Amino acid sequence: MTLFRHLDERHPLHGRLAMGVEYDGSAYCGWQRLKHAPSVQAELERALSRVAGQSVTVHASGRTDSGVHATRQVVHFDAPASRSQKAWVFGVNANLARDVAVHWVREVPDDFHARFKALARRYRYIILNQMSRPVLERHNVTWCRDPLDADTMHRAAQALVGEHDFSSFRAAGCQSKTPWRHLHFIEVRRHGPLVVVDVQGNAFLHHMIRNIVGALVSVGRGEQDDGYLAELLTLKDRTLSAVTAPACGLHFVDSLYDEVWGLPQEPLGPNLLAFLGEWSGERELPACPMVEFRRGRPVAGTKRDDCRVKEGDS
Repeated sequence: MTLFRHLDERHPLHGRLAMGVEYDGSAYCGWQRLKHAPSVQAELERALSRVAGQSVTVHASGRTDSGVHATRQVVHFDAPASRSQKAWVFGVNANLARDVAVHWVREVPDDFHARFKALARRYRYIILNQMSRPVLERHNVTWCRDPLDADTMHRAAQALVGEHDFSSFRAAGCQSKTPWRHLHFIEVRRHGPLVVVDVQGNAFLHHMIRNIVGALVSVGRGEQDDGYLAELLTLKDRTLSAVTAPACGLHFVDSLYDEVWGLPQEPLGPNLLAFLGEWSGERELPACPMVEFRRGRPVAGTKRDDCRVKEGDS
């Protein structure tokens, strides 16, 4: 693992390529391309197409909402032209807006898919918990002036670990066919004025993490006890839950894949949490059916439809 990679400039890359992308989502309607609003996907495709000299379409590991950031969004595309690693990375970055950047690019087999081969996705939600409002970090954190009890928030959050019906935490307009998701872990820790909610799962419903954080903040303020999230989980009714936390504090920090694909590891973002020292893919994944299915080792009796992330999920 290294912060500085050699970018080859002699050997052209062919076929299907995987790419690691970081972006500040503040100015975008979200990841997904829309006709009448700026999106990260459209910005990246525009830059790639200029480097390739032909139209390029990308597929992402997850679709972030308006205002949500990413430090390790993995995408793939079928390159219409051959370019070196250095040309893809430096060339695309030279054509991108300053709030989007490519970290790396790799050749991958034709059956790699950024979305359907992802074993898990990980997010960090950052709350600046102090009396004065943020200035330098204002686009990347959510501010809460009331004291938060991070230990109580962490205890409350453990009710969500495992496979559950998350109807109480999905947006009204969520398009997923099923509310069931598997949370691998969720942690709430205080680091000075920062309260960080770190969560990983197989996939997430629309607004799911922001709705969970909204409920956790009400626990941290002392408005609800540490059994509140377990109660909401049982109710399966979004209208009875807390408010949705703002988008600006949410960061998509990791897409996890089987080692067979050879994707590089990176420090988990965002950079203001670099002191935590964790790298992508360091934690062991649970041996759940979807993870085993995507590794090519399906559990006996598991159907393909039980393991696939449905259209509209992230």
